[in-house]
This record gives sequence, structure tokens and C-alpha cells, in this order.
Amino acid sequence: MITSPNDLLKGYVEISSLPTIFTRINEAVNNPRSSMNEIGKIISEDAGLTARLLMVVNSAFFSFPQRIESISKAISIVGTQQLRDLALATSIIKLFKGIPTDLVDMEGFWKHSIGVGIAARTIGTFRREMNVERFFVAGILHDIGRLVMFMKIPDLSRETILRSKEINQLVHIVEAERIGFDHAAVGRGLLQIWKLPHYLEEVVGYHHRPELATRFPVETAIVHAADVISHAMQLGSSGERLVPPLNQEAWERLALPVSVLAPTFEQIDRQFKEAVKFIL
Repeated sequence: MITSPNDLLKGYVEISSLPTIFTRINEAVNNPRSSMNEIGKIISEDAGLTARLLMVVNSAFFSFPQRIESISKAISIVGTQQLRDLALATSIIKLFKGIPTDLVDMEGFWKHSIGVGIAARTIGTFRREMNVERFFVAGILHDIGRLVMFMKIPDLSRETILRSKEINQLVHIVEAERIGFDHAAVGRGLLQIWKLPHYLEEVVGYHHRPELATRFPVETAIVHAADVISHAMQLGSSGERLVPPLNQEAWERLALPVSVLAPTFEQIDRQFKEAVKFIL
């Protein structure tokens, strides 16, 4: 009997580990003795990842004045942590296969997640946050628990989606009522298994209830707002039909003037189209 996110994740071999190449990149980035050259060599072992990363850094996502032809050059300009985060964002999609198509359109799901990532990165940029790629990754991962539920408990997931439509209620609320926990809690549990940075655990775990975030309240508020924006702009679809309400406390944490909203939406729309090309 499943009574908690841990029960759902227990023994889940299919997604119990991240791609080996990312694990090696992450270990190298976290090792103070690793050089940029060593990190570049690890990335270059995966031709597909190398091509995707070069496509990213040469896109409107960064708008560098000159074309970047090598991973070593990309690392020197973008930075090791940022490139590590981009490697995760562009690799994660391959882990989830075999989800019933009547539950979710996977292209639409990932478009929504990309939209949240772009919106979060854009908000972070307007706030002059450091390493804005971490917000992009957080956006990509924010609904990952929903995919685990689709794969592990498809019938129950189907019931919650249908019920949410019947009563016109947000899916995560119906999940909590029907199952006892929601996809955000499942996502947080998965990221703990993956041993990803703690800020990702909190952001994913509380993106629907940002007022509960205590260690990374701003990061969580950014992704919460980005999720609302992505739904409002109809950037893909995660299976949620309604636009979630914007949490007032989260909005106040962002301290953004209303004047930035119009340029924010324009930038999100432009970069979303670019990001879809290099991720999907």
C-alpha cells in the first residue's frame, strides 16, 4: 500500500539514478581540484550532449557576440556550474519514457516545464540574481514528480485528473485529497535520491506552497511565479487545465515593479521558442 512519496519511489530502478555522464560532470564540478579542461573532456565524451550544449550557448538564450565552437570555450565564458546545470536540463527528458499518452502529452508537458524554466530564468535576470541557469533547471524539474506518479500509479493519476476536471479544482489539491500527497512531494523525494542541490529539493517540493519554503524562499517564489506565468501564457501543458493563483507572499518576496511585467513576457515568449528547439 502506498501511503507516502517514499513508498512510491522505493525500488524504482528505472529512475533511481541520473545519466552517468551527468553524475561524472557533477562530481567534477563539485571537486575543487578539477580543472575546466578536465570537466570539458568529460562533457566531450558524449557527442549528443556536447552538440546540445553548444546549441544552447550559441542561441538567443545567451546572445554572445561571437560563435562558440568548443566546450572548453563555453566553460570559460558560461562557467562550470552554469554549464553543469544546462547539462542536467538537456539530459533529464530522456529518463522518462513509456508514460501512457492518455494521461499526458509528453511534448506538451516538457514545453510547459521549459516555459517555467525560461520564465524563472527571466525573473532571476530582472532581479540580478547570480547563476540564473539554476532557475532554468528548477523550472525544468518542478513537475517531475507528476511523471513518477504517471509511471507508478497511472490509474490513480488518471482518476485525479478526471476528478479535477469534474470539480474544477487544481490537480495538486485533488492529488493530496485522493492519494495523501501531491506530485511536488514526490518530486522532492526523487531529487533527494538523486542527491541534487538542496535548493532544488525545496523549490520542487514547495512550488505550489511557496510560503512554506524556509531555506530558499526567493528561489521557490521565483519558480512559483514562473509556473503561474507559464500556465497563463499557455506554454505547453502539464495536464493542469487551470491557471494556479499567484501566492501573495511569494510575489512580495520578488519585489518586482509592475513595469517589468510586459518586457518579462516578451522575453519569455522569444526565448521559449529557442529553448524548445535545443531541448526537444
